[in-house]
Amino acid sequence: MCFSQLEITDIIIFFRLSLYNQGKPCGAKAIHHEMQSARISPIPSIASIHRILVQQNLTHRRTGCYPGEHENHL
Repeated sequence: MCFSQLEITDIIIFFRLSLYNQGKPCGAKAIHHEMQSARISPIPSIASIHRILVQQNLTHRRTGCYPGEHENHL
């Protein structure tokens, strides 16, 4: 089954949070493996998965953007 880029991003977020909540490794390599196991297509590269995690603030054991972060000081 083929998914759009937006759907792939949502799938990556789902796997990241699911693995995190289970206490399992939840980095780009682990997510890539989960996507392969689930036969998701297209599977982004590990580097692309990492970039999506960074864009979504899902790195370093984080589960998202926290209140007060990234405030615009115009």
